[in-house]
This record gives sequence, structure tokens and C-alpha cells, in this order.
Amino acid sequence: MRIAVIGKGLVGGSFEKAAKRAGHEAAIFDKGEDFRVEDAEVVFVAVPPSAVVAVIDAIAPRLGEGAVVVDATGVKTPVCDALRKYAFETRWVFVGGHPMAGKEKNGYENSDAALFDGASMILTPYPTYGRAPLDKLEKLLKELGFARIIYTDPKHHDEMIAFTSQLCHLISSAYVREPLAKDHVGYSAGSFRDMARVGAPDPDTWTELFFSNRDALLPILERYISRLDDFRGALAANDRARLHAALEDGVAAKAQFGKGLK
Repeated sequence: MRIAVIGKGLVGGSFEKAAKRAGHEAAIFDKGEDFRVEDAEVVFVAVPPSAVVAVIDAIAPRLGEGAVVVDATGVKTPVCDALRKYAFETRWVFVGGHPMAGKEKNGYENSDAALFDGASMILTPYPTYGRAPLDKLEKLLKELGFARIIYTDPKHHDEMIAFTSQLCHLISSAYVREPLAKDHVGYSAGSFRDMARVGAPDPDTWTELFFSNRDALLPILERYISRLDDFRGALAANDRARLHAALEDGVAAKAQFGKGLK
């Protein structure tokens, strides 16, 4: 299969390398280059959310019959809303996508053919499409290493990612700013490591992601702060029963999903 990738970063580079590993033809283009997509059967657009629409508008006239275009941004509602004008396109199709894989360091130099091995790929296609382009895309994604394909709508995607990813990065960023963190050696083990792991997200990338998903992220962040405030209130009031009850609520909540954690 002929594959084009636009965006020469961690995710774009990994798409290119994974495609070549699977025996496909793959070409990768970066901003400012000529996006030669005329013969591509699948095009992965791995650029920041603010650039996706402009890139797809630019390549739309050049796409061939039956081409499938997939973006890779972590926010789906603004992208899919802006590109809804292509929902009834008959020559090619756009499918919103989000590979659930990454690294702490960005850049093409950190890209890896094995990045997607065992990962999930979330797809948010328009309901106007039939199964044919999605079956074609699913087959390719599995060849690239993805173990699970999840279909959902953009709003639900953004709510879930706000909780499972973006909130975690905000919490970790706040956690590592504690002055005591610099003296952790000898006092820390797994708990500190887990909390600090994503505490240094790239400010440019993640500021854009947070604000692109502000409507979904803000209420989840506010609920989290409220639960922290409950702990603070119990401690300040020396209320052991209140603190114990809050911890019990956490135990019960985790029991509902904990078996699904790796």
C-alpha cells in the first residue's frame, strides 16, 4: 500500500517507520514541503490541532480516488467539526484518529517503528461513510501494530482523553513543582516515580492541547480539585471519619475498573 505521512515528528515518524516495517511504501513530508499525496492510498496527518484543517484543505484537491485521510491529534471535536464539509466527499474520506501511544520526548529522532505495537487507535468517522474505507484502514492499522480499534464520537473521545491523559499531565506538572521534589532521592520509590513520570510535558504542544480541549477538560479538573479539597477539609478539621469515608469511596471506585489496568 502507498502511504503518505504529513508531520515529521514523533507520531508522524513512527507512522512512516511502522509502515515500512510492514512492507508498505511510505513517504513523509514536513511543513513547508510539497505534500505529494496524489498516489497515496492512506494519508496520515500528524500535525498540531491548529494546523490539521489547513493541511487537509491544502491536500484535498490532490487526493486520489478512494484515498483515506486520517489525522492523529489528541482533540477531535474542533477538528471533526471544521472538516465536516468533507463528510459527503465521494472521491476520498476523512477519518478522525488518535493513536494511544507516545513517549516523554517528541521529535522525529525519537520516532519508532514499534511505537504502536499493542496500542489502541481511536477513530471518529462521520456516519455518512460505509464500511469499505474503514475496513481498509483497520487492516492497515493492525499491520502497523495496533491491537485495538475503538470507534466513538468526537465529544466522547474528548471527554475521555481529558480524563485519562490531559488531567494526568496537569496533575503531574503540579506535583513536580513541589520544592521537596528535588530531595526525593533515597525517600522515593514507585509512587513518586508514577506521579512524576509525565510531569514535564512539552509546553508548546500541551498548552495547545489543553486549550483545544478546554470545554471537556475544565469540568473534569474542577471535579478533581473538589475531591482534593474534601481531603484538605477532613485533615484541617481533624475529621478521621470523613477522610476514611473518602478513601473508602476511592477503593470502591477503583474496584469497578482496576482489573482493566495493565
